[in-house]
Order: sequence, then C-alpha cells, then structure tokens
Amino acid sequence: MVSRVIPVEPFDLVIFGGTGDLARRKILPGLYRRFCSGQMGEDSRVIGAARAEMDAEGYRQFVREAIDEFDAGRTCEVGTIDAFLKRLDYVTVDALGKDGWPDLAKLMGEGTGRVRAYYFSVAPSLFGALAERLHTYGIADEDARIVVEKPFGRDEASACALNGVLAEHFDESQIYRIDHYLGKETVQNLMAVRFGNMLFEPLWNSQYVDHIQITVAETVGVGGRGEYYDKSGAMRDMMQNHLMQLLCLIAMEPPAKFDPDAVRDEKLKVIRALDEVEPRDIVRGQYEAEGDKPDYRTHVENPESTTESFIAMKVHLSNWRWAGTPFYLRTGKRLRARTSEIAVVFKETPHSIFGPEAGRHRNILTIRLQPNEGMDLGVTIKEPGPGGMRLVDVPLDMTFADALGPDAEDVPDAYERLIMDVIRGNQTLFMRGDEVEAAWAWTDPIIAGWEKRGDKPEPYESGSSGPEDALALMHRDGRRWREIRI
Repeated sequence: MVSRVIPVEPFDLVIFGGTGDLARRKILPGLYRRFCSGQMGEDSRVIGAARAEMDAEGYRQFVREAIDEFDAGRTCEVGTIDAFLKRLDYVTVDALGKDGWPDLAKLMGEGTGRVRAYYFSVAPSLFGALAERLHTYGIADEDARIVVEKPFGRDEASACALNGVLAEHFDESQIYRIDHYLGKETVQNLMAVRFGNMLFEPLWNSQYVDHIQITVAETVGVGGRGEYYDKSGAMRDMMQNHLMQLLCLIAMEPPAKFDPDAVRDEKLKVIRALDEVEPRDIVRGQYEAEGDKPDYRTHVENPESTTESFIAMKVHLSNWRWAGTPFYLRTGKRLRARTSEIAVVFKETPHSIFGPEAGRHRNILTIRLQPNEGMDLGVTIKEPGPGGMRLVDVPLDMTFADALGPDAEDVPDAYERLIMDVIRGNQTLFMRGDEVEAAWAWTDPIIAGWEKRGDKPEPYESGSSGPEDALALMHRDGRRWREIRI
C-alpha cells in the first residue's frame, strides 16, 4: 500500500507559547514529520512566539533538541532537519503588552499570499488578549485561522464568555477548537466503518446493540498538573470533551455529506439528546498510594480534596436510534494499563439452536484508539476438533501496524493531521462553539449535583480497574466492564 501525501498550500504558522511543553512535545515534532513527508512547501514558515528572550538561531536549536528527544528522525532522511530548521523564525512577544508585536507584524508582512494560522498554545486567559492584538496590529485578515487548545472554559458560563471574546475578532469559520482525540486515525476510521460499510449501519441501533462501553485509562497520576487538575478533575478534564466527542461519533446519525458543519450538526444533536444522569449512575474515585508513588491528595498537595481522578457513568440518549441502550463511560488515572477503546456490544442471538451447554455468546466490535490502533470484531465459531458443537469467540483483527505494513509508520499522529487540516481550512474534526456550550450545559448540573450532595470520591487501588462501585455500576445491570489489559 502506497501512502498518498498531498502537499498543502504555502502557509505561515505562528505558535504562541512556542517554547512551551505542548509545542516541544507535539506541535514542533509533528510539523517536522509533515515536512519530511513533503507536505510543507518551500515557502511555508513556522514562527515561534513567546515571552522567552531568544533569537531565531536560539529557537532553531531549541527545536532541534525537541525533535531529537521526541521524534529522533524516525521517518526523515539524514540532514533533513537542517532544511526544516531554515523554515523557522522566532519573536519575543508579550501577550498582555505591546512588546514584540511590531516585530511580529513586520515579519508577517514579509509573507504575502499565504495561509495565516495562529496556534494559541497558551492559557485560555490569554486568548482574548492575543485575538485583540492580532487585529490591532493588522496581522490577522479575514482569511486567518486560530487554533485554541482545551480547556475551553470550565463551565457553560465561562465557555460562552470565551466564545464571545473570540467572536469579537474572528468569525466561527476561522476558529479551530482542537481535541487531539479526534485526530487519531482510528477515530476517523470509526466514521468510515459506520458509514462506508453496509454491514454495520443497519445494526447500529437499540434493536441490535445491547450496550456501548467507552474507556480511556491512564497509568500515570496527575504528574506536574496537580494545581490545574485539582480544580478540574476527570469530569472536566476528560469526560466533558474527549469522551463526549467519542460518544458523539459512535452515536450520531449519518450526516448528509462528509462536510464540517453537516458532521458537527449531527454531533450536536447527540449532546442535546443526552438525558440527565441519576446520582446512582455516577461513580467517582481517587487513587491511593503505590510504593513510593503518593496518593492523589498528596500529589495535588490538598489533603481535603474531593476532586475525582476517576469517573464512571451510565448515560442514555433520548432518541429513536438509541432509546433503551445504555452507554457506559469511564476514565481515570493510575489504572492498570494505558488504553483507550470503544466497545460496541451486540445483543445475543434471540434463540440458540445449540443448547445451554454451548454457552452464551455475542459479537463485540472493539475500536482501539491506543495503544496498537486498530479494530477487531468478535465472532462465534465452532471450536476445532471432535466432540460435538462447542462454540468459542475469536476476533477478526485489523491492527493498523499489521494491515498497513511499513506504511503504518507514516500514519500522521493526531496533532500532525489536525494542524494540516487547519491549513487546508477543514473544520470537520474541530469543535464548534455551540457544541462546546451544549457539552457544558449537560455537564454543569452533574457537577453541581454532587457538590450540593457533598459526595466524596471513593478511594481505589493504584494499578487496578478503578473503584469497586464502578464494577457494581455494570454488575447490577447484568453486564461487565471489558478488562483493562496490560
């Protein structure tokens, strides 16, 4: 299989927060890989902008070290990095003041006839100041694009306020709210599997699907994000955005066409169809200490913290397609393994002709987002050998690394793909403002509910599958969570 790489038109990409952790780990190495693949034309430029005092040559050295650490030239020829570094420049800019903005305006004035994109890899509190100054100094025209990172608000009111600030300076068609989960190859393949195969879509409803599980598990704790995380928790940090987006893609109706607004219209309908969640259908937890690794409260330096590092929920959609089919969502830190997957669990056959001794069997479609991106469909077959009809479940496995061979190494990671979509002007995989606000409108009452009740998270053992009550959430319905595999 030959990978087809389509070059994008010449562009200038300014990364505000260009010396930050996200730029160093993801954005800059990702751009380097796209350069190696031939997607960055001769005239394209990447401009770092941050408070750090640094000249262009110093920034190039900074980027070289970042690539050496986080990419190590996996797909690039020897010497390619020097050609990439020539495309880089840097300006010291004060986001809240005037320093550096005339220099940036002069630098941007040198590039005409190109796409202009501005990546706000900074705290949301700076979004408004950056948007205002881009227009004050004439740097952003009507065709410019801005990329904003989560968290996009911490509740509906703050999300609406942020949307309002950006709308003062940019049209909705210019704003790209990035959720890197939507850039994963498997997430996009989910749409291809659903809407490109007659095999699945007729079965994609409550008549045939028993339930759906969405799991995003991490082995790490809160790390150096303790102060931020303790104000957010798993609900705000993961459930309201990442898992919500996966739920939308798995549950939405077929859009009329693969068009940004058509897709996002259907996702918005899913969010608005979500029922209120009963308190008994919510489980929150905090991880305990493990060896020399501290427990959650010690990690965030807040011994009285009631913030959750784990959350599991059962949710329902009030629409014709999914009425009566529960969706079980869970995410947490310090769990047994790092894994993200969606499992569509189909109902059992209405009648087994093989008798009770054949056991209970059902088909499960599993979409693996990480690690080992791919899909498998569990089917029931006869166990080989004599001795009667003994049934076993086996997977029809499609792991990208196996199916695509050497080309699997060239599959862009999430940030690479999404940044190139920004340059192309394709908003399909980015959240729209009303979508973000609707997600918060559903989330806010849930958080307010447990705060009013004074609910406290349940301790759970690090390296486990989460709190015991999360297992009971499924057991009382006669179901089980899929095992979080190492």
